[in-house]
Amino acid sequence: MTPTDIQKRIAALRAEVSRHDELYYRDARNEISDFEYDRLKRELKELENAHPIEAAALGGESPSQRIGDDRAEGFQRVRHVAPMTTLENTYDEAEVREFDSRLHRLLNRTDLAYTVEPKIDGASISLTYVNGRFTRAVTRGDGEEGDDVTSNVVRIASLPKILENGSADAPVPELVEIRGEAFLRFEEFNRINQLQEEAGADRYANPRNLASGTLKLLDPVLAAQRKLEIVVYGLGACEPSVVKSQSAWHQALKAWGMPGLDTVSRVVGIDAVWNAIRELDSRRASLPYATDGAVVKLDEFSLQREVGYRGEGERARKLSPRWACAYKFAPEQAETRLREITIQVGRTGVLTPVAELEPVVLAGTTVSRATLHNRDEIVRKDIRVGDHVLVEKAGEIIPAVIGVNLARRTPECVPYVFPSMCPACGTPAVQAEGEVAWRCPNESCPVQVRRRLQHFASKACVDIDGLGEAMVDTLVEKGWVNRIPDIYRLRRDDLLSLGKSVAKSTDKLLAAIEKSKTSELWRFIHGLGIPYVGAASAKDLAAHFGSLETLVESRYADFLSEGKQTVIPGIGETMALAILDFFNKPGNRALVSDLISAGVQPASPAAREPAGIELAGKTFVLTGTLPTLTREEATALIEAAGGKVTGSVSKKTSYVLAGEEAGSKLEKAKSLGIPILSEAEIRTLLGR
Repeated sequence: MTPTDIQKRIAALRAEVSRHDELYYRDARNEISDFEYDRLKRELKELENAHPIEAAALGGESPSQRIGDDRAEGFQRVRHVAPMTTLENTYDEAEVREFDSRLHRLLNRTDLAYTVEPKIDGASISLTYVNGRFTRAVTRGDGEEGDDVTSNVVRIASLPKILENGSADAPVPELVEIRGEAFLRFEEFNRINQLQEEAGADRYANPRNLASGTLKLLDPVLAAQRKLEIVVYGLGACEPSVVKSQSAWHQALKAWGMPGLDTVSRVVGIDAVWNAIRELDSRRASLPYATDGAVVKLDEFSLQREVGYRGEGERARKLSPRWACAYKFAPEQAETRLREITIQVGRTGVLTPVAELEPVVLAGTTVSRATLHNRDEIVRKDIRVGDHVLVEKAGEIIPAVIGVNLARRTPECVPYVFPSMCPACGTPAVQAEGEVAWRCPNESCPVQVRRRLQHFASKACVDIDGLGEAMVDTLVEKGWVNRIPDIYRLRRDDLLSLGKSVAKSTDKLLAAIEKSKTSELWRFIHGLGIPYVGAASAKDLAAHFGSLETLVESRYADFLSEGKQTVIPGIGETMALAILDFFNKPGNRALVSDLISAGVQPASPAAREPAGIELAGKTFVLTGTLPTLTREEATALIEAAGGKVTGSVSKKTSYVLAGEEAGSKLEKAKSLGIPILSEAEIRTLLGR
């Protein structure tokens, strides 16, 4: 590969990994298995390490050097006392043994003791207890700061609100962060999916994604209806320190009444570690919840502190502990016959090959379709119609064809010829430089039109209730909607002609369309379908540009400086070029213009409501339960007036907004002489 080829590959991998991070952490969904994701990320790391000059020339922070970020709108941000890091993954026994050898070299010891724990496939959570009382639940976020989801977690029946008295060996500390996973048992996951089917809605993909999405529900009542559970195993901050090892920590959790792991082994030596991993692998099929691996940790905390973390001294954030690793179990596989290859057309025109299979049972479900990713993967694996193929299903996501049983290939199995034209509209397919995907360039392709409209109207974008897949199909077939702006020109009389007794649903749909005209700016940006731009990036763009018109007129210098340094955090060169290319097309510029002409007035993040005093630069901390406002509503009011809400009280805090059952934050604020406000006083302050 030439330096240019290397740089293009690094850029493509960064964009692809970032896209999957966005899907996994922000949208709680997967398109590929953990194994495929880890393979992409490992290739990226290896290329960046082998070619640092080419990697540095791209500028920006690589996704290989950061932790995924699950923070979402509508939640108070809280800073972890001790950062929540992530583990290095491996699928190879040799790498587990190398992990042990590396620790031997670092510590100059051979008698190392480890704990081996099952790796629950759930959503990471941090629980804070102050003087034995549960006070807060926070998601991992970006590792330093997460979302406050206490209102949803507090309803979990198995979570103790008060820690039971510990033993003399493990007294209850004054403050402790207990780390674990929120998860759903298979039985509950299946029950919820049954309700989805009865309501005519899509099934949820897997328990992990549903657990993550449930944590982020803004409706605590709905969250409580889904029977989330929690299992704990990790230690964050602890004041004062009460245990000296991971195995002792598990004993302390048990003594305090916390829901801990069913199986934890303390072993000495790498052979015993590997035996414990194999034992967990053999038992996972009988467990009532999803596990996807085993976590190996140095047992003694003093040795953990001695070896430290990757990232220390290089970046502000710790990335992963050197004293722990995660061994991921091999994904479940089955062999079956490939009957046909069909092509799906996505909203951006990408042609995705899909394997139509003879049904086979895999991971407890019947599988008849699997992804083939792209043309290059079919060629690389030499997959042919009629072949007996290996199908893999990891984490209960869409299965993938990973290989062929060549011993069973017959002469009738000939190489597959990828279509040169779009199967939906017949337009010749094209492949952009540096991309593996083939696309249909016809923006009027009927399948693309429907996919774009569905994306724009989805909850992840402007959220038009009633404009689902079936309605979009109907509107496109009737010729009433072909472009996004057409949604805002729908006529009531036309909709009423769709059938009897549709007046109520028609009025509801039109009201939802009208309401969407003033959705947040980032929702419109996300809804446009700009390549590589997900919800998080859309929020960054909205905050920076402030309006659709300004974004449309953006230039290269708005994204990157002369030294290719990013101007907008999180927006690197690959994404910047995609944005500029998108708005260089007259059709896309006209689309935005037509949206504005149709009455769309996005709510700008720069807008500020009038306040009784200037709140710019003022920092607020919320504590306790307010009479009428939720924390999210109070936070929105303060931020709309220019203030900032943080999670902890310090000398820099301007005000503390306190309600009933205010805890230690109120006492600390009083000791520091920080003004305390009631809900009535904050309303007066805001001129309300």
